[in-house]
Amino acid sequence: MTWLKPVTLEDDSVALVPLSHDHHDPLVEAVQDGELWNLWYTLIPKPEGMTAEIDRRLGLQDKGSMLPFTVLDKTQNGKPVGMTTYMNVDAANRRVEIGSTWYRKSVQRSPLNTRCKILLLSYAFETLDCIAVEFRTHFFNHQSREAIARLGAKQDGILRNHQLGANGSMRDTVVFSILPNEWPAVKTHLQHRLDRLAKGQTA
Repeated sequence: MTWLKPVTLEDDSVALVPLSHDHHDPLVEAVQDGELWNLWYTLIPKPEGMTAEIDRRLGLQDKGSMLPFTVLDKTQNGKPVGMTTYMNVDAANRRVEIGSTWYRKSVQRSPLNTRCKILLLSYAFETLDCIAVEFRTHFFNHQSREAIARLGAKQDGILRNHQLGANGSMRDTVVFSILPNEWPAVKTHLQHRLDRLAKGQTA
């Protein structure tokens, strides 16, 4: 039996559905909001590269190393607003990384990301029985590092010269994780953030 297989995760406001080529056109429209591919410290597909990116993610799914999702905003009639994944899947050790995530600019810094992370973390710990969930990001992606820390993940360390960038630069990768014994407190913290945002307060 496959440990990790396509599944839909959703709440009242957001749905994470299995990535499909049917999502191509709205994902192209989403990535154009803010021209996200111009961020040098992260890899976000250009509009003309969306087909190849969907192919890449589905290919990794076929190999068992990734489970990719399209993010749908149910407050906008289920409109696709980005992509996210379970990646670097280690089924033998029940470990996953949540990553390769991007959202259109108009939904960034909204409750949507917190809702997505609650869905992904809940499924990882409460259904898949993961022993750890990782997050990784570029050292210079300060927005991502701050967002991961706000989730309640703890920094494990920095992998120096971890990867070669498309422009030839070296990437230092910052690694964070959440463990099962930490999840109840992290979940409470994230729900509290959503409650404050719903009341118009700062998270």
